[in-house]
Amino acid sequence: MLRTGECRLARIAAFPETSLESKGSRVGGNFFIDAAALEHKPFRFEASIRPSRFDLSDRWTVARPVQAAGTADLLDGEGQRTIRVRGRIQASIAHACDRCLADLRQDFDDSFDLYFYPTETIQGGGEAGIGRDETEVGFYEGDGIGLVDVVREQVLLWLPVRSLCSPDCKGICSVCGANRNRTECDCRNAFVDPRWNALRHLSYKH
Repeated sequence: MLRTGECRLARIAAFPETSLESKGSRVGGNFFIDAAALEHKPFRFEASIRPSRFDLSDRWTVARPVQAAGTADLLDGEGQRTIRVRGRIQASIAHACDRCLADLRQDFDDSFDLYFYPTETIQGGGEAGIGRDETEVGFYEGDGIGLVDVVREQVLLWLPVRSLCSPDCKGICSVCGANRNRTECDCRNAFVDPRWNALRHLSYKH
């Protein structure tokens, strides 16, 4: 689910990958959930996705293959053609504390339930009538959704805005660079407003 701005609307572009039809297939590429195929039967997936398939920004690194299992259904084949993707994701994400830069790892094992509407829903002014939580709603272009994109963006939604090793983390000393959770230092961190620097060089004549 690709977020756009603060409203977190998802917009998944269509990719020319092959549709994944059978349960138990391993996802190496970006397999495609085809809306037309869903008219005949649900799409069931059980996937192990390589860490290299994820680009979560410089702050986050996927520590091991992400496990995803679930089902995709077409809810209204003759109406809006809403695709519902639900299941469970297991992921382990490596990152650093925002204050002291200590190495951390966050494990996820949780369920998800997402609804994807064609982009024509927005263009036709139908977005206001969707009536679902914005973090559960996405939009797709073309014939369907890339499964890896769905999993990637759901993991991004789970990641915290700020990560700390502990609520009372003291961080890194801005003078000597020591981790203040492990080492006490005598550095003084007094702040001097640089706007007053020019006044220090003035001399007054009496």
